[in-house]
Amino acid sequence: HPVYCLSVVGSQNAHNLISVSTDGRMCSWSLDMLSQPQETLDLQHRQSKAVAVTSMGFPHGDVNNFVLGSEDGNIYTGCLYGQRAGVTEMVEGHAGPITGVSCHAAAGSVDLSHLYLTCSMDWSVKLWTQKENKALYSFEDSGDYVVDVRWSPTHPALFAAADASGRIDLWNLNRDTEVPVASIQAEGGVAFNRVSWTPSGTHITAGDDAGKIWVYEVAEHVAQPRHDEWTKFVYTLQELRNNQADEETDRLSLAASGPSSLTSLTSMASNPLRLV
Repeated sequence: HPVYCLSVVGSQNAHNLISVSTDGRMCSWSLDMLSQPQETLDLQHRQSKAVAVTSMGFPHGDVNNFVLGSEDGNIYTGCLYGQRAGVTEMVEGHAGPITGVSCHAAAGSVDLSHLYLTCSMDWSVKLWTQKENKALYSFEDSGDYVVDVRWSPTHPALFAAADASGRIDLWNLNRDTEVPVASIQAEGGVAFNRVSWTPSGTHITAGDDAGKIWVYEVAEHVAQPRHDEWTKFVYTLQELRNNQADEETDRLSLAASGPSSLTSLTSMASNPLRLV
């Protein structure tokens, strides 16, 4: 069975490689001995069939608890060790297979490690907290499969999403939750399948279906957080919670009237994303 997820968890001096295959088998490996796993765990939810895992995330600094995205569009959470090792909870997530999971990564004055993002072939990105079983917000600006999503490692409210049309969107939730703060389209009709940040948070890399890696520079005023971004983000999250019911009603009326035109978005005179 194919392995779509690999993650190194732990500290610099003590870490393991975690892999999951689509038959629901999670393996923990020592990087010194890759001939066989140290431990294996079969992932099932309440003794039903195996979870077909397509994406995985571990909260920042956590070596035990995980978030999984699956082929059936559901999100599964659980833990590696202890009496309850395995899948413990399931949340109905997306209307299509989940292609990416990203746990919040920017450590700061407020602990936001309970937040995570998911993206899917249903053309959406969703923001979640592990404290609730309902999405805090759904971003539905994309016009194609969203293939990957990643939080910035340095800015608490910033994330990147890539889609199958070769577009990368940058979202800063402290500035706008309706539209990305920047977008860039790759030339040549390529489809992206993965996106990631450099540790400094100043560059984004994206892999395409032709085996190429694209490197984009993120403008400093977008990449670097101000000191108040963490507390501001707490207010943003509270606003999203407060507006959840209203937005649900708005979305239903939008769905009835058809999708809005992407061309109406204001184009930025100087794009904060630049191909290197």
